[in-house]
Amino acid sequence: MLDTGLLIIRVVIGLLFIGHGAQKLFGWFGGYGLKGTGGWLESIGMKPGVLMAFAAGVSELAGGLLFGLGLVTWLGAALLIVTMLAAAVKVHLPNGLWVTQNGYEYNLVLIVVALGIAFTGAGEYSIDHLLK
Repeated sequence: MLDTGLLIIRVVIGLLFIGHGAQKLFGWFGGYGLKGTGGWLESIGMKPGVLMAFAAGVSELAGGLLFGLGLVTWLGAALLIVTMLAAAVKVHLPNGLWVTQNGYEYNLVLIVVALGIAFTGAGEYSIDHLLK
């Protein structure tokens, strides 16, 4: 049962991050692509915007893929954590905790989930487990 729970958490969180990365990199799923995301990042002081959008998009896409597959899970989790820390600090921290005020609550939840899986391990239904 534990391994099934870990699989569900990894796959859902991983797919959501892959989607966020695709929004930034390719403009898929209603995203703004590199140019649009880069422009917004520049507007909040993150320069050069397109490069920062690319770095965030790759971190989310690659991190989500690794995390979801349970392949080098610690690295996937680290990529997701770094991205969420940057978002929390640069965008959400001034608004307080609660997501209803555009706060960092959701970023914190995702960081804790990724950290928990990194410490627990990906579980039996993972590529990491197959490679042991």
